[in-house]
Amino acid sequence: MSTHSHHDHSHAHDHSEHDDHARRDGHSHGGHGHGPGGHHHHHAPQAGQGRTFALAVGLNVLIVVVQAVYGVLAHSTALLADAGHNLSDVLGLLLAWGAVWLGARRPDARYTFGLGSSSILASLANAALLLFACGAIVLEAVQRLLNPSPVAGLDVFIVALLGLFVNGFSAWLFMRGGKEDLNVRGAFLHMAADAAISAAVAVSGLVILYTGWNWIDPVMSIVVVAVILYGTWGLGRDAMRLAMAAVPPGIDTARIQGYLSALPGVRGVHDLHVWALSTTENALTVHLVMPQGHPGDSFLQNVVATLRRDYAMHHATVQVDFGDAASECVLNLR
Repeated sequence: MSTHSHHDHSHAHDHSEHDDHARRDGHSHGGHGHGPGGHHHHHAPQAGQGRTFALAVGLNVLIVVVQAVYGVLAHSTALLADAGHNLSDVLGLLLAWGAVWLGARRPDARYTFGLGSSSILASLANAALLLFACGAIVLEAVQRLLNPSPVAGLDVFIVALLGLFVNGFSAWLFMRGGKEDLNVRGAFLHMAADAAISAAVAVSGLVILYTGWNWIDPVMSIVVVAVILYGTWGLGRDAMRLAMAAVPPGIDTARIQGYLSALPGVRGVHDLHVWALSTTENALTVHLVMPQGHPGDSFLQNVVATLRRDYAMHHATVQVDFGDAASECVLNLR
């Protein structure tokens, strides 16, 4: 182990491309440590996710056309509003699908982390689209309350029921992936919101058919919008936090700090940073103060592997400081 100066450091990166270099270089300056096998361990999009998006987009384009045509034929502004909302969902699905495709692309010289962060941008855009659609629905509902018009209730019920089945099936397709991926969660919320709106429109169609109460439809639309806004607020909040490099949901930095502080030979832990690379991947950088110097590649490999396996840190960079007086002075100036 060389000790060129008081400012020598050791870095441990979870990069597969440096694996051979790590085995050759035992110096304290610039040595690299890797998890077992040296793999980068980015989370690839779930198998079949592209087919899921394609199927959902195709079904929703079909329902938009049907709702628009029958909305005109049945003189139903509710169906036309639902068709407009479904169209916004098609755009949202295309955004989410594009983010999944971009996230699967390999890193390059310009985008060294890859394009996974596009999934965060897609989540923000999806939340914005949902809010815009909700505003359009409320505006339409208020106008229909002020100026009620007769509606063909049976046609509304049948077409809305078809929309309910299509959107419910689409939401089911995204349900599993939405637990792990904020971008897919946005797609799921789009489909679930559409299913709820279609259900409300179907019920209002039946009520109008048997009672003639045309005001039921806009009132139910407003209630459904309130439910959608509740879910959209959480999606938008989480996406905004990830975009601002906040600690991702479910990550306990105090627990990570405790693990690192308890490592043998570690006197202190500082500059611990955790952020999201995408809606499924997290990154970490940290300095370990180790007065004994470089602990060896095996130590660093184990730390990186544990951070990935137990703390969901898919890309970990660990820097080792000797903790001498010069280093402490630099830290105090930060």
